[in-house]
Parts: sequence; C-alpha cells; structure tokens
Amino acid sequence: MEQFKSQPRLPKFATPKRYDIRLKPDLSACKFAGSVSIDVDIVADTRFIVLNAAELSINPGSVSFAPRNSSKVFEPSKVELVKEDEILILDFAETLPLGLGVLAIGFEGVLNDRMKGFYRSTYEHNGEKKNMAVTQFEPADARRCFPCWDEPACKATFKITLDVPSELVALSNMPVVEEKVNGPLKTVSYEESPIMSTYLLAIVVGLFDYVEDHMSDGTKVRVYCQVGKANQGKFALNVAVRTLELYKDYFAVPYPLPKLDMIAIPDFAAGAMENYGLVTYRETALLYDEQHSAAVNKQRVATVVAHELAHQWFGNLVTMEWWTHLWLNEGFATWVSYLSVDSLFPEWKIWTQFLDESTDGLRLDGLAESHPIEVEINHASEIDEIFDAISYRKGASVIRMLQSYLGAECFQRSLASYIKKHAYSNAKTEDLWAALEEGSGEPVNKLMNTWTKQKGYPVVSVKVKDQKLEFEQSQFFSSGSHGDGQWIVPLTFCCGSYDKKKSFLLQTKSETHDVKEFFSDSNKSDVAHSWIKLNVDQTGFYRVKYDEELAARLRYAIENKYLNATDRFGILDDSFALCMARQLPLTYLLTLMGAYREELEYTVLSNLISITYKVGRIAADARPELMGDINQFFVNLFLYSAEKLGWDAKQGESHLDAMLRGEILTALAMLGHEETLTEASRRFHAFLNDRNTPLLPPDIRKAAYVAVMQKVNSSNKAGFEALLRVYRETDLSQEKTRILGSLASCPDPGIVLEALNFALSPEVRSQDAVYGLAVSKEGREVAWTWFKEKWDLIEKTYGSGFLITRFVSAIVSPFASLEKVKEVEEFFASRTKSSIARTLKQSLERVHINANWVESIKKEQNLGEAVQELAHRTY
Repeated sequence: MEQFKSQPRLPKFATPKRYDIRLKPDLSACKFAGSVSIDVDIVADTRFIVLNAAELSINPGSVSFAPRNSSKVFEPSKVELVKEDEILILDFAETLPLGLGVLAIGFEGVLNDRMKGFYRSTYEHNGEKKNMAVTQFEPADARRCFPCWDEPACKATFKITLDVPSELVALSNMPVVEEKVNGPLKTVSYEESPIMSTYLLAIVVGLFDYVEDHMSDGTKVRVYCQVGKANQGKFALNVAVRTLELYKDYFAVPYPLPKLDMIAIPDFAAGAMENYGLVTYRETALLYDEQHSAAVNKQRVATVVAHELAHQWFGNLVTMEWWTHLWLNEGFATWVSYLSVDSLFPEWKIWTQFLDESTDGLRLDGLAESHPIEVEINHASEIDEIFDAISYRKGASVIRMLQSYLGAECFQRSLASYIKKHAYSNAKTEDLWAALEEGSGEPVNKLMNTWTKQKGYPVVSVKVKDQKLEFEQSQFFSSGSHGDGQWIVPLTFCCGSYDKKKSFLLQTKSETHDVKEFFSDSNKSDVAHSWIKLNVDQTGFYRVKYDEELAARLRYAIENKYLNATDRFGILDDSFALCMARQLPLTYLLTLMGAYREELEYTVLSNLISITYKVGRIAADARPELMGDINQFFVNLFLYSAEKLGWDAKQGESHLDAMLRGEILTALAMLGHEETLTEASRRFHAFLNDRNTPLLPPDIRKAAYVAVMQKVNSSNKAGFEALLRVYRETDLSQEKTRILGSLASCPDPGIVLEALNFALSPEVRSQDAVYGLAVSKEGREVAWTWFKEKWDLIEKTYGSGFLITRFVSAIVSPFASLEKVKEVEEFFASRTKSSIARTLKQSLERVHINANWVESIKKEQNLGEAVQELAHRTY
C-alpha cells in the first residue's frame, strides 16, 4: 500500500463513471450518515482501488465491489484511510476483473464549522438560532462528504438522494424528481446530473424564501435567501437572467442545465462558488437592499454574479485538467464578468475599473516571491494559496491583453469553438492557445507562454533620440533588483493624439522606432513637444518608465486634460511602482500627484487615494517631521472633488459619483481634515437617532464611521460603543462589514486592540473577521502582539482554509523595518506550514521593500522644500 502514499494524484487504474449518493444530515447533532454506489471502470490489472476520503469514518463491512458481468462480489481484506494524503485504500487481495463494476461504501461524518466539505452554517428564524447544512467542495473537499475520485479530470454523472426534515428546503445541482414525506422526515431525489467534476457538486438544506424568473427559453432561475430577505434577491435575479442570455450568445452554446439556483449562505469563506446549477454566495455578494446597500455593494453583486455564471460554461462545461490550470477558470471568469457587466451597465465604465484588477496583479507579481500563472501543484494542501491575485487578476489581465491584440471578434469566434470542442470534458492552457492560434493565425502559444510560464512582467523604458523612440524591456521588481526575464510584449503608443497610434510586438531586449511619420513636414518641431504615451488604454500587463523629457510632457498633458482616464491612471500607477522600487525619487511622484488636483474620474481618484495612504505610511516612518505638510498637500489634492461632490447625493447623479463621494470623504477623514470630521460626527449622531435618516445614506456611512473612529481614544469611547451598537442591531451583512472595516482605523493603539479582539469574538462570523484587520499605522505594533497571542486560536479556526493567509498578510505587510523581519521570521520558525508558506514569504518581502524605501527617502535631498512648496501652493 505504501506506493500510493504522498503522491500528488490518484492512480489511474480505475475511473468513476457515475455516483449514486444518499445522505442523511442530522442538523441538531451536527453529523451525517451516507452511502455511495460508484460505477467504476477497471482499466488496468489491480487488486487495489484508491480514491479520496477525509474526515469520514468508513464502515469496512459496508465496502464491496461487484463486477457488472459476474455474480461474484469482492470484499476488501484491508480498508485503510490515510489521513495525511486524504486517500482511502481498498485492498481486495485478488486482481479485480477489467471492465465496469459497482463499488459500494457506507460512511459517517461531522457537519463541521470550518466552511469546507459538508458543513453547518447558523441563522436565526423567529429569534431562534438554527443550523443549515451546506457544501463547499472546491478545491478538494468533496472527499469530506463522500469517498470519491476528487480530481477535476475525473468527471462522472451524479444521482443524489437526501433524507431531511420535512419542513426544510433541500437543494442540489439538479431539479427534484420526487419528494416522499414520511412524518418528520422526507426523502428528496434529484435528476441525474450531466458529466461533471466532484468539486462542482452542491447540497444546501435549511429554511429559505426565494424570488423567481425565467430565461427566454423557459429555464427557471431563482435566488434563495433567509426568510424575510426575498426582496433583497431581486437585483441579483435580474442580473442573472440578463447575463445568462448574454453568455448564451457570446459562447454560442445554450445554458447547459434545466435550472439555475443562486443562494445566500450566512457563513461562507469565499465570495461565491460556481457549483453547477446551484451557485452559493456570501450574503454581501448576492443580496442588495434598496435602502441600506451602497452603490459599491450593487456593483459587487453584479460582478460576482457575472463571474459565477461565466463559470457555468468556462469551468463547469469545460473544466481545467488539473489545478495548475486554475487560472484558466478564474482569470477567464474575471475577464468575461467585466464584458457582461459593461453590456448591462455601460454607465459604470467598468473597463476603466478593470484597472484595479490589473494593478492588484502587477503589485503581487512585482515580488520575487510571486509565482507563474501556471503553477505546479504537488499536494491538495497547496491549492488554496493559488486562489490569489495572480490566478484571478493577472490571469484576467493577460486575457484582456491578448483579446485586445487579436481583436474582439476573432477572440470570441475562437472561444466558441474551444468550448464546443471541449464541452463535458477537460482542457489545459495549451488547448485554449491552440483554438486562438487557429482562429487568428497569430503565434498565440509562443507569445502567451512568456506570460504564463514565467513569473513577473517587464518594465519598458522609453526615450526620444533624433525623432526616434528607443524602447528597452527589463524585468520589473518592486524591490528595485534586476531580473533576467524576457517577454514578447504587445506594445502600443500614441503621439500627441489618440488618432496617431502605432502597435508592434517587442520580441527582443530593445528596439528603435521612427516617429517622423506621425508628423507632416511642416510640423517637424512637433516631435520635440508632443506627448508620447505607451501602453494605450493600459491593455498591456507591463509598466512603463519615461525619460525626464517625455515624463514632463505627460504631466503637462494630464494637467491640460489631453489624456483619457485609463492613461491617466496608468501613468500615476507606474510612477508609484517605480518610486517604491527606488527608480524615481519621492519628490518626482509627489509633483506628479499634484497634476491630478482637478481629477474627477472615479477609478483614477480611487487609485490616487490608495497611493496617498501608502505614501503617507512610508513617509511617516522615514520623515515624521514632514507629515504636517504632506497631509496638507494630500488634503488639498482632494478638496476640489470633495467640494464638487458635497455630502449629499445630487438628483440623477452617476453610480460612479456615488461611489467616489464615499471614498473621498473617507480619505479626508483619515487625513484628519477637521471640517470633514465635524460634519461626519453631526450626521452620525442623526443616524443614531434615526437609522433611516436621509443625512447618512449607505454611500457615505463608511466615511462617517471612519471619521468617528479618528476621534475615539481610551478616555472617550462613545463613538466606538455607538458603532458596536449599530453592528449588533443590524442584520444586513454589508452594514456589519462596513463597521468592521472602520473600527481598527482608530489612531489609539488601545482601541485598536479592542477592535481586534471584537473581530475574533463570537459576535463576528469567522468569515468576516478579516475585514477587521485594516489597522491604523499607530496600531501596527499592538496588532502584531495580538496576532502572536491569538495565533493558536487563529490557526485552529482558519488553519484549513485560505482565510488564514489574509491574517498573515494584513498584520505583517505594513511594517517597514529589517528588525521586524527578523522578529516575524523567529516567530514563524516553529509555526510555519505549507498552506501559509507562500503568503509569509511574500509578506516579509513587502516589509523588506518598505524598509529599503524608507531608507532611500531619509536620504532624499530637497524633499522638505518640495513638500512645503506643494502644501502651500495656491491654485
């Protein structure tokens, strides 16, 4: 039996074809009993059957194998469950006949509280606490519910039967065929599913209301939620029906199942899970309350629904062959969700907001501790950590780069043929490239391998010399060190206007291009004065560094509003990254930021705000004496837009302005802007007296909560206590996460400690604690001490899922000293495990980068004068 242990994949001598599963959950004792009959094809001589199982107790007497074409029944001489490999080894002592047979197994398990496998979630009904039973199987947890071949390539059909309390709703991937009530219990059986992977199977049992609609072909679509919240499901339902119609056309394949249910689960680790025909969601990602949800919540619901529904084709109908290709699922669903939301809500300018995805990808991928898009997975425990910004965001960004290079029509045509070819089966990254290469005639495989098989990305430097542009690529690292990666880069650039655009593939280290052709003979001098912008619309996944002359022209172009929002965003974000990498001085970055004083575009300002937070923290560590002037400069940057937007929504204003108002006011509160703090306090008190006051609509609540926390300290806790009261009284998850995200922004370390303790208390669902980790810079040390003290509890609660990685990065990354690196390394020396190893290395690398940045700012000359001039400049 030893040969089966510590292997990344199951042996191939038997393949499952069909599962017949019966489960009986006991919601009060929190356990379940079950049996499974699996049609197995024995394809090679073996006396063993090896499949996955974890945290189940197997009844050895219930295990048998009955070949289809003989009356003999084989019983195993040995049944071994290997805990660390999560496999079940059945030794039948004699060779099993080739061909089909039925493997029967009886088992029992626990409805755990760890949000994976078959688990329990709690809810209140008429003031009484109740349990529901829910499944979450991706990536590798179907094995915690029933023994199975728990790998994406082992596709089979599934027939489910449940024995559950008669009064409860019981859902699965397929519609109900029959329901037999027998006193307090009922037996519910479902239609057999199409061929699918184990990780997409789903079961939910509890009390629910629903709203319902239909697709044009009659397919039923429902949104289920807690009793009394049905109206909050209407927005998601409307988005779902319209999105399904759009995907049906885009992929040129109808929606594959007879129904689609979407359901809100109170305890849910991820944002949502695309189970075939029964998509599960966190409440915040599915429910929208007209009166108490903010614009940002509405957008979140639409993009998450669009992402999960894209998976019904891309992921569920065509599935990745192994977790190495996870990015195909996630990167693609992320990209196409923007396509869908843009079509439904064009006024949201969602493709401009897509830059937030790219930026997150670029930030993580600038680390030496990043990983390629395609990553070797050798054990199930390693899978959770790659559900990260590389798989989702870099994945989506390189797909966007490729689509913009090949053209939208060609891309869509090739995609539809890829889906037809691999439907009900599995595919690898190369299969997608082959389809796109065939459809376009371009060397897609060669081009894209440079983006998926190696980590990182290039920075392209550009300078002007005698009417020629010189381009050079080198690998970009946030640490400022040099790498030797090389890419095939789809380069685009404009000269002086968006009509004058050129594109080419940069396939070597450097190239020179003539720009004379852009200008008529009479305007030779234009070359000397025109702005030149690379990576037009930021569709490429790379950064750009301009020489001083070109940079100055771009700054002028920004001040004079010649550039579109995506390009303004790109210039700012690349400059920030280059400054962090110590390739540009802070003085340069701050001067550039000054050019954005009249910026009004949501996505650009939102990034400007997050850059001020980061620069503010680093500068406070490096040059505390300059903080008065730096904060004054930052306040001045935001007053123009704050005054234009005001505190109150305008009649008929855009969705983006509603989102921006909240972010701008939050930024001014964090910067300690007195008028903002006073006004926020006035409105907050009105809200405490009347939760429906028009003075504090959902879009500005977070800003008011943050403002209130700026004034709280150990001798004046009234604001903190008031927020806790609101938290306890609301049953809207979005309101709870808004409050949680504000508490630790308090500058008083004692209060930060109380906020952190609250986040880990039973009052906060364990899925939500991570929202409470956004700690003020004054609270870093106390958060680290707290983290060390609570580590055993954190590990016990989160140790088996991906949420634990959020704790590590949130607490460790904000530091900026090499002493802290040593301290963290010492603490984790005896406590590290494979599921956090990658995150810990990345977080420590960020601390190194911060520390080096602080040192370089300490040495920067003329920074004091520059900051003073910027802070007191009159416009």
